Amino acid sequence: MRFLLFCILFCSTLLAQNNFPKDYFSPPLDIPMQLSGNFGELRPNHFHAGFDFKTQQKEGLKVYAAAEGYVSRIKISTFGNGKTIYITHPNGYTSVYAHLQKAVGAIQDFIIESHYKEQAFEIEMYLKPGEIPIKKGEWIAISGNTGASEGPHLHFEIRDSKTEYIINPMLFGFDSGFKDTKKPSLSGLYVYPLTTKTTVNKSQRPILLNYSLQKDGTFLADKVVANGAIGFGIIADDYDDVSFNKNGVYSVTSFLNGQPSFGYQFDTYSFDDMRYVNALIDYSRYKKTQQRVQKLFMKNKYGLPFIKTDEAKGQITPMLNLDALYRIEVADFFGNTSIVSVPVQYDSTPIVVPAEPIVSKYFIKANKDNIFEKENVAVFFPSGTFYDDFALNFDVKNKVLYLHDDTVPAHTNFTISIIDSQFSKEQREKMFIGRLDGDQISYNSTYKKDSVFSVKVKTLGKYKLVSDTIAPKVSILKPIEGKWVSDDLVQFQISDVSSGIKSYNGYLNGKWVLFEYDNKTNKITHIFNDEQLLEGANELKVIVIDNVGNSTTFETRFFRSLKK
Repeated sequence: MRFLLFCILFCSTLLAQNNFPKDYFSPPLDIPMQLSGNFGELRPNHFHAGFDFKTQQKEGLKVYAAAEGYVSRIKISTFGNGKTIYITHPNGYTSVYAHLQKAVGAIQDFIIESHYKEQAFEIEMYLKPGEIPIKKGEWIAISGNTGASEGPHLHFEIRDSKTEYIINPMLFGFDSGFKDTKKPSLSGLYVYPLTTKTTVNKSQRPILLNYSLQKDGTFLADKVVANGAIGFGIIADDYDDVSFNKNGVYSVTSFLNGQPSFGYQFDTYSFDDMRYVNALIDYSRYKKTQQRVQKLFMKNKYGLPFIKTDEAKGQITPMLNLDALYRIEVADFFGNTSIVSVPVQYDSTPIVVPAEPIVSKYFIKANKDNIFEKENVAVFFPSGTFYDDFALNFDVKNKVLYLHDDTVPAHTNFTISIIDSQFSKEQREKMFIGRLDGDQISYNSTYKKDSVFSVKVKTLGKYKLVSDTIAPKVSILKPIEGKWVSDDLVQFQISDVSSGIKSYNGYLNGKWVLFEYDNKTNKITHIFNDEQLLEGANELKVIVIDNVGNSTTFETRFFRSLKK
Protein backbone atom coordinates (compact mmCIF):
# COMPACT_ATOMS: atom_id res chain seq x y z
CA MET A 1 0.00 0.00 0.00
CA ARG A 2 2.81 2.41 0.93
CA PHE A 3 4.58 1.67 -2.35
CA LEU A 4 1.34 2.20 -4.32
CA LEU A 5 0.65 5.57 -2.66
CA PHE A 6 4.20 6.77 -3.29
CA CYS A 7 3.97 5.80 -6.97
CA ILE A 8 0.60 7.55 -7.37
CA LEU A 9 2.06 10.76 -5.99
CA PHE A 10 5.06 10.62 -8.33
CA CYS A 11 3.03 9.64 -11.38
CA SER A 12 0.60 12.51 -10.81
CA THR A 13 3.56 14.89 -10.94
CA LEU A 14 4.79 13.37 -14.18
CA LEU A 15 1.34 13.50 -15.79
CA ALA A 16 1.01 17.17 -14.82
CA GLN A 17 3.96 17.95 -17.12
CA ASN A 18 1.74 17.31 -20.13
CA ASN A 19 -0.73 20.05 -19.18
CA PHE A 20 1.54 22.99 -20.07
CA PRO A 21 1.55 24.59 -23.55
CA LYS A 22 4.79 23.64 -25.30
CA ASP A 23 4.92 26.26 -28.06
CA TYR A 24 3.24 29.30 -26.50
CA PHE A 25 6.34 31.03 -25.12
CA SER A 26 9.39 31.99 -27.17
CA PRO A 27 12.90 32.62 -25.81
CA PRO A 28 13.39 36.14 -24.41
CA LEU A 29 16.82 36.51 -26.07
CA ASP A 30 17.83 36.09 -29.71
CA ILE A 31 21.04 34.20 -28.92
CA PRO A 32 21.47 30.43 -28.37
CA MET A 33 20.15 29.36 -24.97
CA GLN A 34 22.81 28.81 -22.32
CA LEU A 35 22.04 28.59 -18.60
CA SER A 36 24.12 29.83 -15.71
CA GLY A 37 21.34 28.74 -13.34
CA ASN A 38 18.35 26.43 -13.75
CA PHE A 39 15.01 25.90 -12.03
CA GLY A 40 15.15 24.49 -8.49
CA GLU A 41 18.87 25.04 -8.10
CA LEU A 42 19.89 25.26 -4.43
CA ARG A 43 20.68 28.86 -3.47
CA PRO A 44 21.22 30.67 -0.14
CA ASN A 45 17.88 30.55 1.71
CA HIS A 46 15.89 29.69 -1.43
CA PHE A 47 15.39 27.45 -4.42
CA HIS A 48 16.12 29.20 -7.70
CA ALA A 49 12.85 30.42 -9.16
CA GLY A 50 13.60 30.27 -12.88
CA PHE A 51 16.29 30.29 -15.52
CA ASP A 52 19.40 32.44 -15.56
CA PHE A 53 20.11 32.98 -19.26
CA LYS A 54 23.71 33.78 -20.09
CA THR A 55 24.15 37.07 -21.97
CA GLN A 56 27.66 36.51 -23.40
CA GLN A 57 29.23 37.99 -20.23
CA LYS A 58 27.98 41.47 -21.06
CA GLU A 59 25.06 43.81 -20.62
CA GLY A 60 23.04 45.43 -23.36
CA LEU A 61 21.32 42.54 -25.16
CA LYS A 62 17.76 43.06 -26.34
CA VAL A 63 15.14 41.33 -24.18
CA TYR A 64 11.89 40.30 -25.89
CA ALA A 65 8.44 39.43 -24.54
CA ALA A 66 7.98 35.66 -24.49
CA ALA A 67 4.30 35.99 -25.46
CA GLU A 68 1.55 38.55 -25.91
CA GLY A 69 -0.05 40.11 -22.86
CA TYR A 70 0.24 43.26 -20.82
CA VAL A 71 2.75 44.69 -18.34
CA SER A 72 1.12 43.91 -15.00
CA ARG A 73 3.88 44.81 -12.58
CA ILE A 74 7.17 46.69 -12.53
CA LYS A 75 9.57 46.61 -9.61
CA ILE A 76 12.78 48.63 -9.30
CA SER A 77 14.95 47.52 -6.38
CA THR A 78 18.57 47.98 -5.38
CA PHE A 79 18.71 44.33 -4.23
CA GLY A 80 16.97 41.07 -5.14
CA ASN A 81 15.91 41.00 -8.79
CA GLY A 82 16.92 44.60 -9.43
CA LYS A 83 14.93 46.10 -12.30
CA THR A 84 12.12 43.67 -13.11
CA ILE A 85 9.22 43.55 -15.57
CA TYR A 86 6.19 41.23 -15.23
CA ILE A 87 3.98 40.42 -18.24
CA THR A 88 0.63 38.71 -17.67
CA HIS A 89 -0.58 36.56 -20.58
CA PRO A 90 -4.13 35.60 -21.58
CA ASN A 91 -3.39 31.89 -21.10
CA GLY A 92 -3.18 32.25 -17.30
CA TYR A 93 0.58 32.61 -16.88
CA THR A 94 2.93 35.50 -16.11
CA SER A 95 6.49 35.83 -17.39
CA VAL A 96 9.16 37.67 -15.39
CA TYR A 97 12.33 39.41 -16.65
CA ALA A 98 14.86 40.48 -14.02
CA HIS A 99 18.28 42.12 -13.45
CA LEU A 100 17.53 44.43 -16.38
CA GLN A 101 19.70 47.41 -17.21
CA LYS A 102 16.63 49.38 -18.30
CA ALA A 103 13.30 49.03 -20.06
CA VAL A 104 12.60 50.54 -23.48
CA GLY A 105 9.78 52.39 -25.20
CA ALA A 106 6.49 52.91 -23.41
CA ILE A 107 7.60 50.79 -20.45
CA GLN A 108 10.66 52.95 -19.79
CA ASP A 109 8.61 56.14 -20.18
CA PHE A 110 6.15 54.81 -17.60
CA ILE A 111 9.01 53.92 -15.22
CA ILE A 112 10.63 57.35 -15.43
CA GLU A 113 7.26 59.03 -14.92
CA SER A 114 6.67 56.83 -11.84
CA HIS A 115 10.10 57.64 -10.38
CA TYR A 116 9.29 61.34 -10.46
CA LYS A 117 5.73 60.84 -9.27
CA GLU A 118 6.90 58.84 -6.25
CA GLN A 119 10.16 60.82 -5.92
CA ALA A 120 12.04 57.57 -5.32
CA PHE A 121 14.37 55.21 -7.17
CA GLU A 122 12.98 52.06 -5.54
CA ILE A 123 9.40 51.73 -6.72
CA GLU A 124 6.80 49.03 -7.36
CA MET A 125 3.80 49.55 -9.64
CA TYR A 126 0.85 47.29 -10.47
CA LEU A 127 -0.75 48.01 -13.84
CA LYS A 128 -4.18 47.22 -15.24
CA PRO A 129 -4.87 45.33 -18.49
CA GLY A 130 -4.67 47.71 -21.39
CA GLU A 131 -2.28 50.23 -19.84
CA ILE A 132 0.79 48.81 -21.59
CA PRO A 133 -0.19 46.01 -23.99
CA ILE A 134 2.62 43.81 -25.29
CA LYS A 135 2.98 41.69 -28.42
CA LYS A 136 4.86 38.40 -28.59
CA GLY A 137 8.48 39.06 -29.50
CA GLU A 138 8.23 42.79 -28.75
CA TRP A 139 11.45 44.41 -27.53
CA ILE A 140 10.78 45.34 -23.90
CA ALA A 141 14.16 45.88 -22.21
CA ILE A 142 17.94 45.69 -22.23
CA SER A 143 19.72 42.97 -20.26
CA GLY A 144 21.81 44.04 -17.31
CA ASN A 145 23.34 43.21 -13.95
CA THR A 146 21.13 45.05 -11.43
CA GLY A 147 20.05 43.97 -7.96
CA ALA A 148 21.76 40.98 -6.34
CA SER A 149 23.06 39.67 -9.68
CA GLU A 150 26.65 38.43 -9.49
CA GLY A 151 27.30 39.01 -13.20
CA PRO A 152 25.47 40.03 -16.37
CA HIS A 153 22.57 37.71 -17.16
CA LEU A 154 18.79 37.61 -17.61
CA HIS A 155 16.71 35.98 -14.91
CA PHE A 156 13.50 34.58 -16.42
CA GLU A 157 10.46 33.01 -14.74
CA ILE A 158 7.04 31.67 -15.62
CA ARG A 159 4.37 31.84 -12.90
CA ASP A 160 0.76 30.85 -12.55
CA SER A 161 -0.98 34.23 -12.60
CA LYS A 162 -3.58 33.29 -9.96
CA THR A 163 -1.54 31.31 -7.45
CA GLU A 164 1.89 32.95 -8.05
CA TYR A 165 3.39 29.45 -8.10
CA ILE A 166 6.64 29.37 -10.07
CA ILE A 167 6.85 26.71 -12.80
CA ASN A 168 9.86 25.10 -14.45
CA PRO A 169 10.23 26.75 -17.91
CA MET A 170 11.34 23.39 -19.32
CA LEU A 171 7.71 22.26 -18.98
CA PHE A 172 6.72 24.94 -21.51
CA GLY A 173 8.94 23.62 -24.30
CA PHE A 174 12.20 25.40 -23.48
CA ASP A 175 13.85 21.97 -23.68
CA SER A 176 13.28 21.98 -27.46
CA GLY A 177 16.58 22.32 -29.25
CA PHE A 178 18.50 22.38 -25.96
CA LYS A 179 21.12 19.63 -25.99
CA ASP A 180 21.85 17.67 -22.84
CA THR A 181 23.29 14.17 -23.05
CA LYS A 182 25.26 14.24 -19.79
CA LYS A 183 24.31 12.43 -16.61
CA PRO A 184 24.21 14.37 -13.32
CA SER A 185 27.46 14.31 -11.39
CA LEU A 186 27.67 12.78 -7.90
CA SER A 187 30.56 14.29 -5.97
CA GLY A 188 29.68 13.18 -2.46
CA LEU A 189 27.68 10.49 -0.63
CA TYR A 190 27.17 10.74 3.13
CA VAL A 191 25.53 8.52 5.74
CA TYR A 192 24.16 10.10 8.95
CA PRO A 193 23.46 8.52 12.36
CA LEU A 194 20.07 9.97 13.34
CA THR A 195 19.82 9.18 17.06
CA THR A 196 22.19 9.61 19.97
CA LYS A 197 22.54 5.82 20.22
CA THR A 198 23.06 5.08 16.51
CA THR A 199 26.46 3.96 15.26
CA VAL A 200 27.32 3.73 11.58
CA ASN A 201 30.58 2.14 10.49
CA LYS A 202 31.64 2.34 14.17
CA SER A 203 31.05 6.11 14.26
CA GLN A 204 28.44 8.39 15.76
CA ARG A 205 29.27 11.14 13.26
CA PRO A 206 28.34 11.55 9.57
CA ILE A 207 30.63 9.60 7.25
CA LEU A 208 31.67 10.25 3.67
CA LEU A 209 31.29 7.01 1.70
CA ASN A 210 33.47 5.78 -1.13
CA TYR A 211 31.82 4.46 -4.29
CA SER A 212 33.11 3.06 -7.58
CA LEU A 213 31.88 2.90 -11.17
CA GLN A 214 30.47 -0.45 -12.30
CA LYS A 215 30.42 -2.00 -15.77
CA ASP A 216 26.74 -1.11 -16.26
CA GLY A 217 27.45 2.58 -15.66
CA THR A 218 26.02 2.72 -12.15
CA PHE A 219 27.96 3.23 -8.93
CA LEU A 220 28.37 0.89 -5.97
CA ALA A 221 29.20 2.34 -2.55
CA ASP A 222 31.11 0.71 0.27
CA LYS A 223 28.92 -1.31 2.63
CA VAL A 224 27.28 0.53 5.51
CA VAL A 225 26.96 -1.30 8.83
CA ALA A 226 24.83 0.33 11.50
CA ASN A 227 22.51 -0.13 14.45
CA GLY A 228 19.81 2.48 14.86
CA ALA A 229 18.22 4.90 12.43
CA ILE A 230 20.39 6.30 9.63
CA GLY A 231 19.87 8.55 6.63
CA PHE A 232 21.76 9.42 3.46
CA GLY A 233 22.72 12.62 1.71
CA ILE A 234 24.31 13.47 -1.63
CA ILE A 235 26.18 16.28 -3.33
CA ALA A 236 24.91 16.37 -6.91
CA ASP A 237 25.15 18.76 -9.86
CA ASP A 238 24.11 18.65 -13.49
CA TYR A 239 25.89 19.62 -16.70
CA ASP A 240 24.48 20.06 -20.19
CA ASP A 241 26.22 20.06 -23.57
CA VAL A 242 26.16 23.82 -24.18
CA SER A 243 26.37 25.85 -20.95
CA PHE A 244 29.83 24.76 -19.70
CA ASN A 245 29.01 25.15 -16.01
CA LYS A 246 27.27 23.12 -13.32
CA ASN A 247 23.60 23.58 -12.52
CA GLY A 248 21.10 21.93 -10.19
CA VAL A 249 19.58 18.48 -10.69
CA TYR A 250 15.94 17.98 -11.67
CA SER A 251 14.92 15.00 -9.53
CA VAL A 252 16.24 12.75 -6.78
CA THR A 253 14.58 9.48 -5.72
CA SER A 254 15.78 6.90 -3.21
CA PHE A 255 14.64 3.29 -2.78
CA LEU A 256 15.02 0.78 0.03
CA ASN A 257 14.89 -2.78 -1.25
CA GLY A 258 13.13 -1.53 -4.37
CA GLN A 259 10.45 0.48 -2.58
CA PRO A 260 10.48 4.30 -2.78
CA SER A 261 11.84 5.94 0.35
CA PHE A 262 12.32 9.64 -0.32
CA GLY A 263 12.23 11.86 -3.39
CA TYR A 264 11.56 15.21 -4.99
CA GLN A 265 11.26 16.75 -8.43
CA PHE A 266 11.53 20.43 -9.36
CA ASP A 267 8.40 21.18 -11.40
CA THR A 268 6.66 23.89 -9.41
CA TYR A 269 6.53 25.44 -5.94
CA SER A 270 5.46 28.61 -4.15
CA PHE A 271 7.50 31.41 -2.65
CA ASP A 272 6.36 30.19 0.77
CA ASP A 273 8.35 27.01 0.12
CA MET A 274 11.62 28.77 -0.64
CA ARG A 275 13.27 28.82 2.78
CA TYR A 276 12.77 25.08 3.22
CA VAL A 277 15.95 24.69 1.19
CA ASN A 278 17.68 25.04 4.57
CA ALA A 279 15.83 21.96 5.84
CA LEU A 280 16.60 19.95 2.71
CA ILE A 281 20.35 20.50 2.89
CA ASP A 282 22.85 19.73 5.65
CA TYR A 283 22.83 23.38 6.69
CA SER A 284 25.59 23.11 9.27
CA ARG A 285 27.98 21.55 6.75
CA TYR A 286 27.04 24.21 4.19
CA LYS A 287 27.85 27.07 6.58
CA LYS A 288 31.19 25.49 7.48
CA THR A 289 32.33 24.23 4.04
CA GLN A 290 29.99 25.81 1.43
CA GLN A 291 29.08 22.26 0.31
CA ARG A 292 25.36 21.64 -0.17
CA VAL A 293 24.57 18.06 0.83
CA GLN A 294 20.96 17.23 -0.10
CA LYS A 295 19.50 15.12 2.71
CA LEU A 296 17.31 12.20 1.69
CA PHE A 297 15.51 12.00 5.02
CA MET A 298 13.66 14.08 7.60
CA LYS A 299 13.97 13.99 11.35
CA ASN A 300 10.83 16.06 11.88
CA LYS A 301 8.48 16.35 8.92
CA TYR A 302 8.53 19.81 7.35
CA GLY A 303 6.10 21.39 4.92
CA LEU A 304 7.84 21.18 1.56
CA PRO A 305 4.99 19.87 -0.62
CA PHE A 306 7.01 18.50 -3.53
CA ILE A 307 8.87 16.04 -1.29
CA LYS A 308 7.37 12.54 -1.34
CA THR A 309 8.44 10.20 1.45
CA ASP A 310 7.53 6.92 3.07
CA GLU A 311 6.22 6.51 6.62
CA ALA A 312 9.77 6.48 7.99
CA LYS A 313 10.46 9.91 6.40
CA GLY A 314 13.38 8.45 4.47
CA GLN A 315 15.07 7.08 7.61
CA ILE A 316 16.46 3.53 7.49
CA THR A 317 16.78 1.19 10.46
CA PRO A 318 18.90 -1.91 9.68
CA MET A 319 17.49 -5.19 10.96
CA LEU A 320 19.41 -8.11 12.47
CA ASN A 321 20.11 -10.88 9.93
CA LEU A 322 18.37 -8.91 7.16
CA ASP A 323 20.61 -7.24 4.57
CA ALA A 324 19.20 -4.26 2.67
CA LEU A 325 20.03 -2.42 -0.53
CA TYR A 326 19.59 1.35 -0.70
CA ARG A 327 19.50 2.95 -4.16
CA ILE A 328 19.63 6.61 -5.17
CA GLU A 329 18.64 7.84 -8.63
CA VAL A 330 19.54 11.39 -9.67
CA ALA A 331 18.16 12.67 -12.99
CA ASP A 332 18.08 15.78 -15.14
CA PHE A 333 15.03 17.01 -17.07
CA PHE A 334 16.10 15.04 -20.15
CA GLY A 335 16.14 11.70 -18.36
CA ASN A 336 19.89 11.30 -18.02
CA THR A 337 20.25 9.42 -14.74
CA SER A 338 23.03 8.57 -12.31
CA ILE A 339 22.48 5.66 -9.94
CA VAL A 340 24.37 4.67 -6.80
CA SER A 341 23.60 1.60 -4.68
CA VAL A 342 24.57 1.15 -1.03
CA PRO A 343 24.56 -2.24 0.75
CA VAL A 344 23.25 -1.85 4.33
CA GLN A 345 23.67 -4.34 7.20
CA TYR A 346 22.91 -4.43 10.91
CA ASP A 347 25.97 -4.11 13.16
CA SER A 348 26.50 -3.87 16.93
CA THR A 349 30.29 -3.28 16.94
CA PRO A 350 31.49 -0.94 19.73
CA ILE A 351 31.89 2.77 18.97
CA VAL A 352 35.30 3.95 17.73
CA VAL A 353 34.44 7.56 16.86
CA PRO A 354 32.04 9.14 19.38
CA ALA A 355 29.65 11.97 18.56
CA GLU A 356 30.90 15.53 18.88
CA PRO A 357 30.51 16.68 22.50
CA ILE A 358 27.68 19.11 23.20
CA VAL A 359 28.13 21.61 26.03
CA SER A 360 24.91 23.50 26.65
CA LYS A 361 22.54 24.34 29.48
CA TYR A 362 19.61 24.89 27.14
CA PHE A 363 17.60 22.81 24.73
CA ILE A 364 15.22 23.80 21.93
CA LYS A 365 12.06 21.82 21.25
CA ALA A 366 11.22 22.71 17.66
CA ASN A 367 7.46 22.14 18.02
CA LYS A 368 7.07 24.28 21.16
CA ASP A 369 7.47 27.93 22.14
CA ASN A 370 10.84 28.60 23.78
CA ILE A 371 11.92 31.66 25.78
CA PHE A 372 15.34 32.34 27.31
CA GLU A 373 16.33 35.25 29.58
CA LYS A 374 19.53 36.52 31.14
CA GLU A 375 20.40 39.93 32.61
CA ASN A 376 18.66 42.53 30.40
CA VAL A 377 18.13 40.22 27.39
CA ALA A 378 15.20 37.99 26.40
CA VAL A 379 14.85 35.78 23.32
CA PHE A 380 11.56 34.27 22.21
CA PHE A 381 11.39 31.41 19.68
CA PRO A 382 7.81 30.65 18.55
CA SER A 383 6.89 27.05 17.83
CA GLY A 384 8.11 26.10 14.36
CA THR A 385 11.06 28.52 14.30
CA PHE A 386 13.42 25.57 13.77
CA TYR A 387 13.15 22.32 11.83
CA ASP A 388 14.66 20.02 14.47
CA ASP A 389 15.35 19.91 18.21
CA PHE A 390 18.87 20.93 19.26
CA ALA A 391 21.05 21.97 22.19
CA LEU A 392 21.24 25.78 22.26
CA ASN A 393 24.24 27.83 23.35
CA PHE A 394 22.86 30.94 25.07
CA ASP A 395 24.76 33.53 27.09
CA VAL A 396 25.18 37.26 27.72
CA LYS A 397 28.70 38.53 28.33
CA ASN A 398 29.99 42.10 28.31
CA LYS A 399 26.62 43.32 26.95
CA VAL A 400 26.82 40.94 23.98
CA LEU A 401 24.16 38.27 23.40
CA TYR A 402 25.74 34.98 22.32
CA LEU A 403 22.91 33.12 20.61
CA HIS A 404 24.37 29.89 19.30
CA ASP A 405 25.75 30.42 15.76
CA ASP A 406 24.57 30.39 12.17
CA THR A 407 25.04 26.64 11.72
CA VAL A 408 21.40 26.05 12.71
CA PRO A 409 18.81 27.53 10.31
CA ALA A 410 15.71 29.38 11.50
CA HIS A 411 12.65 29.10 9.25
CA THR A 412 10.65 31.97 10.74
CA ASN A 413 11.34 35.12 12.71
CA PHE A 414 12.22 35.04 16.39
CA THR A 415 12.35 38.04 18.72
CA ILE A 416 15.30 39.50 20.63
CA SER A 417 14.55 42.12 23.31
CA ILE A 418 17.13 44.20 25.17
CA ILE A 419 16.37 46.60 28.02
CA ASP A 420 18.64 49.64 28.33
CA SER A 421 19.02 51.62 31.57
CA GLN A 422 22.23 53.44 30.71
CA PHE A 423 21.50 55.86 27.86
CA SER A 424 19.26 58.92 27.61
CA LYS A 425 16.16 59.13 25.42
CA GLU A 426 18.06 61.20 22.87
CA GLN A 427 20.94 58.71 22.76
CA ARG A 428 18.53 55.79 22.28
CA GLU A 429 17.19 57.40 19.11
CA LYS A 430 20.57 56.68 17.49
CA MET A 431 20.73 53.06 18.64
CA PHE A 432 19.69 49.71 17.19
CA ILE A 433 20.21 45.98 17.81
CA GLY A 434 22.98 44.87 15.47
CA ARG A 435 24.31 41.45 14.57
CA LEU A 436 28.06 41.02 14.94
CA ASP A 437 30.04 39.06 12.34
CA GLY A 438 33.73 39.56 13.02
CA ASP A 439 34.35 43.30 12.65
CA GLN A 440 31.14 43.79 10.67
CA ILE A 441 27.86 45.02 12.18
CA SER A 442 24.59 44.29 10.39
CA TYR A 443 21.69 46.66 10.93
CA ASN A 444 18.30 45.28 11.97
CA SER A 445 15.13 47.34 11.89
CA THR A 446 14.63 47.94 15.62
CA TYR A 447 11.38 48.67 17.45
CA LYS A 448 11.86 51.01 20.41
CA LYS A 449 9.49 51.68 23.31
CA ASP A 450 10.89 53.61 26.24
CA SER A 451 13.96 51.63 27.34
CA VAL A 452 13.07 48.41 25.48
CA PHE A 453 14.63 47.57 22.09
CA SER A 454 13.37 44.59 20.09
CA VAL A 455 13.99 43.05 16.67
CA LYS A 456 12.59 40.18 14.66
CA VAL A 457 15.37 38.20 12.93
CA LYS A 458 15.99 34.82 11.29
CA THR A 459 19.70 34.35 11.99
CA LEU A 460 21.41 33.01 15.10
CA GLY A 461 24.68 34.60 16.20
CA LYS A 462 25.99 37.50 18.29
CA TYR A 463 23.86 40.59 18.93
CA LYS A 464 24.23 43.80 20.92
CA LEU A 465 22.95 47.36 21.20
CA VAL A 466 24.87 49.59 18.80
CA SER A 467 25.05 53.38 18.76
CA ASP A 468 25.46 55.20 15.44
CA THR A 469 26.21 58.92 15.62
CA ILE A 470 28.30 59.11 12.45
CA ALA A 471 26.68 60.64 9.39
CA PRO A 472 26.94 58.97 5.95
CA LYS A 473 29.81 59.85 3.64
CA VAL A 474 29.02 61.50 0.31
CA SER A 475 31.65 62.35 -2.29
CA ILE A 476 31.37 63.41 -5.92
CA LEU A 477 33.48 61.27 -8.26
CA LYS A 478 34.25 64.11 -10.70
CA PRO A 479 34.04 67.54 -9.05
CA ILE A 480 31.96 70.10 -10.95
CA GLU A 481 32.01 73.03 -8.53
CA GLY A 482 32.19 76.29 -10.49
CA LYS A 483 32.77 74.50 -13.80
CA TRP A 484 31.03 74.53 -17.16
CA VAL A 485 29.75 70.97 -17.47
CA SER A 486 28.99 69.14 -20.73
CA ASP A 487 28.94 65.57 -19.35
CA ASP A 488 25.65 63.68 -19.58
CA LEU A 489 25.81 62.37 -16.02
CA VAL A 490 27.10 63.01 -12.53
CA GLN A 491 28.05 60.33 -9.98
CA PHE A 492 28.49 60.21 -6.21
CA GLN A 493 29.96 57.61 -3.87
CA ILE A 494 27.80 57.12 -0.78
CA SER A 495 28.44 54.94 2.28
CA ASP A 496 27.65 54.52 5.96
CA VAL A 497 29.87 52.69 8.43
CA SER A 498 27.25 51.45 10.90
CA SER A 499 23.48 51.41 10.45
CA GLY A 500 23.59 51.68 6.64
CA ILE A 501 21.89 53.98 4.17
CA LYS A 502 18.13 54.39 4.36
CA SER A 503 17.49 57.03 1.70
CA TYR A 504 19.21 59.20 -0.90
CA ASN A 505 17.67 62.12 -2.76
CA GLY A 506 18.96 64.62 -5.28
CA TYR A 507 17.65 68.10 -6.09
CA LEU A 508 18.49 70.17 -9.15
CA ASN A 509 17.62 73.83 -8.83
CA GLY A 510 15.31 72.93 -5.95
CA LYS A 511 13.43 70.14 -7.78
CA TRP A 512 13.73 66.41 -7.05
CA VAL A 513 15.71 64.50 -9.71
CA LEU A 514 16.29 60.79 -10.17
CA PHE A 515 19.49 59.21 -8.90
CA GLU A 516 19.93 55.48 -9.57
CA TYR A 517 21.73 53.46 -6.90
CA ASP A 518 24.13 50.58 -7.62
CA ASN A 519 24.62 48.49 -4.45
CA LYS A 520 27.69 46.74 -5.88
CA THR A 521 29.68 49.95 -6.17
CA ASN A 522 27.74 52.18 -3.72
CA LYS A 523 27.38 54.77 -6.46
CA ILE A 524 24.39 56.95 -7.28
CA THR A 525 24.07 58.33 -10.81
CA HIS A 526 21.97 61.11 -12.31
CA ILE A 527 21.63 61.53 -16.07
CA PHE A 528 21.13 65.17 -16.98
CA ASN A 529 18.05 66.19 -18.91
CA ASP A 530 17.99 69.58 -20.62
CA GLU A 531 14.42 70.11 -19.44
CA GLN A 532 15.64 70.14 -15.84
CA LEU A 533 18.71 72.32 -16.45
CA LEU A 534 19.00 76.09 -16.59
CA GLU A 535 21.12 78.09 -18.98
CA GLY A 536 24.18 79.17 -17.03
CA ALA A 537 24.24 78.52 -13.27
CA ASN A 538 22.68 75.39 -11.73
CA GLU A 539 22.45 74.21 -8.13
CA LEU A 540 22.75 70.50 -7.30
CA LYS A 541 22.08 69.08 -3.85
CA VAL A 542 22.29 65.47 -2.60
CA ILE A 543 20.93 64.40 0.81
CA VAL A 544 21.80 60.95 2.23
CA ILE A 545 20.22 59.64 5.46
CA ASP A 546 21.17 56.50 7.41
CA ASN A 547 18.85 54.11 9.24
CA VAL A 548 18.94 56.00 12.55
CA GLY A 549 18.47 59.49 11.06
CA ASN A 550 22.00 60.82 10.67
CA SER A 551 22.17 62.82 7.44
CA THR A 552 24.73 64.41 5.13
CA THR A 553 24.03 67.10 2.56
CA PHE A 554 26.32 67.73 -0.40
CA GLU A 555 25.83 70.93 -2.42
CA THR A 556 27.59 72.13 -5.54
CA ARG A 557 27.12 74.84 -8.16
CA PHE A 558 27.97 74.36 -11.83
CA PHE A 559 27.30 75.94 -15.21
CA ARG A 560 25.64 74.53 -18.28
CA SER A 561 25.14 75.79 -21.81
CA LEU A 562 21.92 74.67 -23.45
CA LYS A 563 22.74 76.24 -26.78
CA LYS A 564 23.32 73.77 -29.60
